[in-house]
Amino acid sequence: MEVNPPKQEHLLALKVMRLTKPTLFTNIPVTCEEKDLPGDLFNQLMRDDPSTVNGAEILMLGEMLTLPQNFGNIFLGETFSSYISVHNDSNQVVKDILVKADLQTSSQRLNLSASNAAVAELKPDCCIDDVIHHEVKEIGTHILVCAVSYTTQGGEKMYFRKFFKFQVLKPLDVKTKFYNAETDEVFLEAQIQNITTSPMFMEKVSLEPSIMYNVAELNSVKEAGECVTTFGSRTYLQPMDTRQYLYCLKPKKEFAEKAGIIKGVTVIGKLDIVWKTNLGERGRLQTSQLQRVAPGYGDVRLSLEAIPDTVNLEEPFHITCKITNCSSERTMDLVLEMCNTSSIHWCGISGRQLGKLHPSSSLCLALTLLSSVQGLQSVSGLRLTDTFLKRTYEYDDIAQVCVVSSAVKVGS
Repeated sequence: MEVNPPKQEHLLALKVMRLTKPTLFTNIPVTCEEKDLPGDLFNQLMRDDPSTVNGAEILMLGEMLTLPQNFGNIFLGETFSSYISVHNDSNQVVKDILVKADLQTSSQRLNLSASNAAVAELKPDCCIDDVIHHEVKEIGTHILVCAVSYTTQGGEKMYFRKFFKFQVLKPLDVKTKFYNAETDEVFLEAQIQNITTSPMFMEKVSLEPSIMYNVAELNSVKEAGECVTTFGSRTYLQPMDTRQYLYCLKPKKEFAEKAGIIKGVTVIGKLDIVWKTNLGERGRLQTSQLQRVAPGYGDVRLSLEAIPDTVNLEEPFHITCKITNCSSERTMDLVLEMCNTSSIHWCGISGRQLGKLHPSSSLCLALTLLSSVQGLQSVSGLRLTDTFLKRTYEYDDIAQVCVVSSAVKVGS
């Protein structure tokens, strides 16, 4: 009968501990009124408890700090730190010790060891210590693989490794919406929700625009000459709370002048989010490049460059239109027709020639009109005809104006 030899125990011991900041100690206060049977007993016990706050013993939050009792949660964007210690538990000198730490994710394997050089020898009751850091950039299962190889006094090469599995959770839920203005401006609304179980201090939420756009943040207002955030002085985001951020993007001049560039799917930029949690632990996330589908304007685009907000009834007012040939190949010969509606009446000659408009070029046109009806009125009735193709483009509801009685002075 064959008997397997007993498994040889290793001379070295490996210990791995995650490095996290401590938490404030909490206790459950137990108290009663003085007229109750225990009298002042419970209150005195709480006053004698060293973990309570002097003068505020009934608060759950204490003055002491508690070391982590378990591995805890790791969230995307945080920095994972771990302490690795290899101790010589034997009574003999061990040589050529190599400690290697790898982090295995769903897509890659990363070497986190500070040094890949072997230690010449390790005497009894001595240890090799190392601290590793890694900014977590993937969610899901992560495995920390710690491998140790060494040589005994007898020249035998030994090797062992340990696995530490942990989950990386998603800390924030980010949703974005795009709104296209009548001009080339694009408004981005970012909804950020804290899906962790602890409050967050939102240190920074900014939009890094792509090369095509300039960005303006709309998350502050001016008070007494100073910019004050719309979220108040305390920018904490409680668990499951959502905050909305708004940004305005405008194409740079060199891109806005070329009508054919901003078409189809365009890259807007990416959000950069920085937060802090318990005792100032920092986390950072960057979204992937945000994309939107630019609205299609067809062959010819008509946009408004200037229009008053409020006008007087039956009094002429002026608007400035911009006509753009969105084609990249074809020159157009345009004719402008102005058709009156039940409330809007155009002033000037209808059917006039605008001349040739070359590909990706624009022209500005000043027009005069008046309204015969009070209230909010839509500007409609413009028609552009390309005489080369005999094709007519209709433009209705291009803008709205508020029409008031002439007895009310505009701007008063």
